[in-house]
Amino acid sequence: MEILGIGAEAILVKTKFYDFEVVRKTRVRKAYRDATLDSRIRSKRTILEAKLLAYSKCIGVPVPTVLYVDAHNATIIIDYIKGKKLRDMLDKLPESDLRKIFHVIGREVGLLHRAGIVHGDLTTSNMIVSGGKVFLIDFGLGYFSKELEDRAVDIHLFLRALESTHPNHVKVAFDSFVGGYREIMGEYVDSVLNRVKEIRLRGRYVGERRKRKYKEQSFYKPQQNCEEKVGM
Repeated sequence: MEILGIGAEAILVKTKFYDFEVVRKTRVRKAYRDATLDSRIRSKRTILEAKLLAYSKCIGVPVPTVLYVDAHNATIIIDYIKGKKLRDMLDKLPESDLRKIFHVIGREVGLLHRAGIVHGDLTTSNMIVSGGKVFLIDFGLGYFSKELEDRAVDIHLFLRALESTHPNHVKVAFDSFVGGYREIMGEYVDSVLNRVKEIRLRGRYVGERRKRKYKEQSFYKPQQNCEEKVGM
C-alpha cells in the first residue's frame, strides 16, 4: 500500500483489488459532528461521488472507473490512473500542447455541465494526463446542478486556481479552455462567462470592504491604546 494523500475530507491509498492497481478513498470522521449525523453525511457523499463518476464516464468524460462502493464505511474504490498530474507538467509544455490540453479540458467540463454535473474542485492537481487523454479526478465536492450560478462558480474556481498556481499561463490556458467549452455549450458560454465576471466582482467588493475595515481598525487602535494609558 502507498498513501497518495491525506486531506481534510478523505484519505487516499494506492493498493490492490483482485490484482488490479486501485485507489481506495475513505472519508474521514469529523470529531466536531454528532457521530450518527457524521456517518450519514459521509455515506451520502460517498454514494454521490460514485454516481458522479459513473455518470461522467457514461457521457464520455475520462474519469476513473468505480469498482466498489462501501457506503457504510464511506469508502470508494476506483481504478488507478497511471500518468502525470497536469500541475506538475504544465510549466514544461510548449504552448501548442498547452492549448490542445486546455481545449480538451474545456470540452470535458462542457460535457459535465451540459449533463448537469458540477465538479466542484477543478484544479490542475485534479487532472491527470495519461495515454493521450486528460482524466478528471476527485469529484468529492461535486454535485448535480444545471443552475447558471453553479456552473459559473465551477469555472470561477478553475480560473482562480490557474491564477494562483500557473500565473504565467493563465491567458493561453483559459482562452483555450473557453474555446473547448464553447464547442459543447454553444452561445450559452457567454451567459456563464458574464456570471463569472459578476462573481469575481463580488469577491473584489468583499475584499475591498475587508481591507477598509482593517485600515479603520488599524487607524483607531493607537488612539484606543492612548485612552487606556490615560485611564479613559
